[in-house]
Amino acid sequence: MSRKGIVAIVGRPNVGKSTLFNRIIKEKKAIVEDRPGVTRDRMYGNAEWLTRPFIVVDTGGITLEDSMFAKEIKMQAEIAMKEADVIIFLLNFKEGITLEDEAVAKLLYKTNKPIILAINKYDKKEKYDESYSYMSLGFGEPFLVSSSHGIGTGDLLDKVIEQLPKFNDENLEAETKLAIVGKPNVGKSSIVNALVGENRMIVSEIAGTTIDSVDTKIKYNNSEYTLIDTAGLRKKGKIYETLEKYSYLRSLTSINKADIVLLVLDSSTPISDHDTNIGGFAFDEHKPIIIVGNKWDIVEKVTNTMIKKEEEIRAYFKYLNYASILFVSAKENKRVNKIFDAVDLIKKNLKKRIRTSILNEIFNKAQLINPSPNHNGGRLKIYYASQVEAYLPTFVLFVNNPSYLHFSYKRFLENQIRTQFDFSGVPITLIFRERK
Repeated sequence: MSRKGIVAIVGRPNVGKSTLFNRIIKEKKAIVEDRPGVTRDRMYGNAEWLTRPFIVVDTGGITLEDSMFAKEIKMQAEIAMKEADVIIFLLNFKEGITLEDEAVAKLLYKTNKPIILAINKYDKKEKYDESYSYMSLGFGEPFLVSSSHGIGTGDLLDKVIEQLPKFNDENLEAETKLAIVGKPNVGKSSIVNALVGENRMIVSEIAGTTIDSVDTKIKYNNSEYTLIDTAGLRKKGKIYETLEKYSYLRSLTSINKADIVLLVLDSSTPISDHDTNIGGFAFDEHKPIIIVGNKWDIVEKVTNTMIKKEEEIRAYFKYLNYASILFVSAKENKRVNKIFDAVDLIKKNLKKRIRTSILNEIFNKAQLINPSPNHNGGRLKIYYASQVEAYLPTFVLFVNNPSYLHFSYKRFLENQIRTQFDFSGVPITLIFRERK
């Protein structure tokens, strides 16, 4: 599963970063799935241009309360510099180059990332100074855009796609990339250390895409794994420790790179919005996921403690009903090996194929016991279904009219497959096509 490129929009406040962000992601809210507990800041969005999908990050969504103006700009630029593959440096045409813009430019000079200069709030009626004063910033010829009217954004996106790196589809057999994600202080580093362990051979340490995280390659039971560690944030001051949104952005990058996501929770504390936000991103990216309840050693045990905790997690992560759940103590190294068993099961489930005849039998029975509800002026009828070749289990259903599908019925059909076959840990894709 190849990863998507990440594009960050950087600039001082009030240059129109959020407007450009909204223009690029063209957010459609056609289907609203009921996902309680997911209140995400709109800091990132999925976009596509010239058939290339990518993720856009709006650094305007990252603010430090009670901080100096310059410090805030610096923080935004640094986050973008570490996480992005391409950076759009946005200025305001109406104000020209300000001292704050020059401060952002100085930070961007230090990166080895492609930087595209864009001048926002440009109106075609206005005369453009041919002296190219913006070229003095050293980022080449600027793109003149109006985020609110869409002027010039197509040319800008052409350049973004040209600059995005090509990511190769790596074979899951050769090496499985595991992202260890979660909010600060849930014990991600301890999980990594326990997984690496003394009895396992560390093949190599490779520098990660970020300045202060290291991806570790290990071998276990003749399989190779890369642990993408978001525990990072070492060698930095207190300012980073308090910035939850920063850890969230780091998680986003790691999930994007991973084959399988390990979402680490602190079993001894209640589940927070930050936990469900990270889970929500894994869901949006259709990633296989294992929820790991760490610090089980400090949980007060009464009758059925583990069952109750699992029920609590399931209630908060309803949209991740396919996730495997494990409880471990990284500190005491208890049950940590079970993570590898869960990963192996996911790898097996990803390859699972259902015979067409059995699949059609499942859907025929499903329609008998629970016919589709009336939706958009009609009832959905499934004529035929088959599984298609894809990284994730994907099923195409030929129907009378896909617009008759209600999302609750789609979930019901997915559950019918899951009750018959073990696809734990793995998201399933159902595609509805009109039978011509």
